[in-house]
Amino acid sequence: MKITDIKTADARIKIDGHPRYRYHYVRVYTDEGVYGTGETSHVDSGWRDTTHDMARMIIGQDPRDVDACFELIRRAYIFRGGLAGAGISALTGIEIALWDLAGKAQSVPVYRLLGGKFRHRIRLYVDSAHTDYQQRAEEVQERGFTAIKFDLDDANHPHKLDRWNWSVTPDELKSLVDQAFAIRQGIGSSLDLALDLHGRYDATAGMKMAQALEPLNLMWLEEPVPPENIDALNKITQSTSTPICVGENLYLRYGFRDLLEKQAADIIMPDISKCGGLSECRKIANMAEIYYIPFAPHNNSSALSTVADAHVCASVPNFLALEFHRFNDPTWEQVVDSDGAVIQDGHVVLTDKPGLGVELNEDFLSAQLEAGESLWH
Repeated sequence: MKITDIKTADARIKIDGHPRYRYHYVRVYTDEGVYGTGETSHVDSGWRDTTHDMARMIIGQDPRDVDACFELIRRAYIFRGGLAGAGISALTGIEIALWDLAGKAQSVPVYRLLGGKFRHRIRLYVDSAHTDYQQRAEEVQERGFTAIKFDLDDANHPHKLDRWNWSVTPDELKSLVDQAFAIRQGIGSSLDLALDLHGRYDATAGMKMAQALEPLNLMWLEEPVPPENIDALNKITQSTSTPICVGENLYLRYGFRDLLEKQAADIIMPDISKCGGLSECRKIANMAEIYYIPFAPHNNSSALSTVADAHVCASVPNFLALEFHRFNDPTWEQVVDSDGAVIQDGHVVLTDKPGLGVELNEDFLSAQLEAGESLWH
């Protein structure tokens, strides 16, 4: 079996006639008629050209040699983003497509090729941003979810010193902490609760907030500081009993090495469709397991990538929860064709179908395009 072509799709989803979401897909074709589809996220406008440039390197290769194809491209890109950034994200879309293809070629689900499954139901947590917490908590529990996340940071907080300063003033700190306690009281004690700071604070501010939130029994506090300085993060993690979760802005297992060796976080959250793909993130999870650190991937992609992520989450023992970002999106399930609902009772339920187990709903995606546009290029 040989790779013959790779195409890309830039899908735009409309809600009530207005563009709302954008998803980026990759498809790998072979000389035996088998194809695989992947998804990438957090890429810039040049992602399609980059993907097509990468594709030329593996035309003629056996697509079942997933890691070899991945590494062939990555090493060729070592001076062009082969360690982090949009180049790795573009490569990730190819990698996921190769896994889908490899599973179909061998008539097994991807999790079988990743070593088998520890679980077939993948727990989701609902990212709820700044929505009404009591109402959202009731809604998620009614639909079987057991974990939820809210945004706590506020770049426009009236008590901030200025828009560039990452410190926290006394009134700002009190306001944020009071809000966090109100959220916990409003949603009750049974839901796992995570709070996100989006890396908007300095190390002292992050430490103050983490310590002040200790009574809330959080599932985690996310990204109290920007991702560049592991030692600053470690200072916060070691200062508090509040679990600290980071990793959505790190790439490849190399990007997680220092974080894990220093145990600078309690939970890691690689974005699987951004930072290297299925095999790479399974390796990252295995590295984290050595330190007894749970694996809770970041994910704000479409249903295709969410199912792909679920195969990794099924294949590692230290999985905690997978992010779900589109709680009230009526189009989310329509992006793929599947035997049943992708999300059932707050979980992605994996099947025994080959590959990822779902296919893109190309009729739905094509209907979102402007007249004369084609989905694949």
